Amino acid sequence: MQVKTLILGAGAAGMMCAAHAGGDTLVVDHAKAPGEKIRISGGGRCNFTNMYAGPENFLSGNPHFCKSALSRYTQWDFIDLVARHGIAYHEKTLGQLFCDESSKDIIQMLLSELRNAGADLWLKTSILSVTRSDGVFEVSLDKDGTTITVTAQNLVLATGGKSIPKMGATGLAYDLARQFGLNVTETRAGLVPFTFSDGRFKALSGVALPVQASLPSTSFDEALLFTHRGLSGPSVLQISSYWREGQKVAFDLYPQGGLYEALRAKRTEDGRKNLSTILAQFIPAKLVDFLAKDLALSGNIADQSDAKLRALTDAVHTWHLTPSGTEGYRTAEVTLGGIDTDALSSKTMEAKSVPGLYAIGEAVDVTGWLGGFNFQWAWSSGFAAGTAIAAS
Repeated sequence: MQVKTLILGAGAAGMMCAAHAGGDTLVVDHAKAPGEKIRISGGGRCNFTNMYAGPENFLSGNPHFCKSALSRYTQWDFIDLVARHGIAYHEKTLGQLFCDESSKDIIQMLLSELRNAGADLWLKTSILSVTRSDGVFEVSLDKDGTTITVTAQNLVLATGGKSIPKMGATGLAYDLARQFGLNVTETRAGLVPFTFSDGRFKALSGVALPVQASLPSTSFDEALLFTHRGLSGPSVLQISSYWREGQKVAFDLYPQGGLYEALRAKRTEDGRKNLSTILAQFIPAKLVDFLAKDLALSGNIADQSDAKLRALTDAVHTWHLTPSGTEGYRTAEVTLGGIDTDALSSKTMEAKSVPGLYAIGEAVDVTGWLGGFNFQWAWSSGFAAGTAIAAS
């Protein structure tokens, strides 16, 4: 069987690419259904993009690489596509856009676009081998127990990264990239909860509060959630992509500011109340109890000097923790690192040294923040490769 373009992976990037690559395109995936990460994302409502998406929201060995694709297919382009398909959506917070009904609406939209472009989709199809000779790719596939050989002028690596292996994620794109001489940067779990080997936060499991999570390089003002394994919530997931083993993370447990002044006022108004009781008016009581010993929370607030109140507020604003590690790829939303951007054209996503070979989406060393940015990279990179293929 011969096609112009063979796309490996029916996820967000792969389907987006197929929708723009033109006819004579085949998309294959080992899963029973397309877009499985789309389906489970956003609690089943798919945080499909972010109104504020820009290059500054992405991590990469080359922070400039993503600019071309993101500027040529923006969040507003995808929002227009969603609107054309009559999919109702809403902003949840911080520019994050979600479907009103179901993430399946986005999958059906992409399938419709894919089919309207004349592309075919094969599911439950495994990749046995990939070779290239005389400028043509030859791919051996196992489709429902039958071995089929497909030749293609273009081959698109859109199989994602290693995150959430229970859904079938593998390092296939990296293996194929290396096979064709492309460098792959270090990969690790991103947007992932922190763990603590001593289980110190089990008693706080379920407690949440707004914080500022900081490393020397960056900080995020979002919610923190305590779990039986450690720490999660948007602030932790965000900072985890920048964290390295052994680093301390600083948490401001009252980022709103003004805590010192508020406690001084309480000393006058409610002087006979216990210091812990007063502090629990500003941060969760369970957390206050947990921190009581470390923060020396004893006595009435009337008995606390300005110096003691200042030391207390400084401790609340700079709570340092060193995680033992992360939950790893098992729960990571994305894979950091991937196919080296130096090997690819930022305009077309084509490999510079292997004409006809493209890499898009999570497989590439471009990783977005939490909040719809990784889907936007899938749409933008898929569009870049698809339109380049259609024009070839």
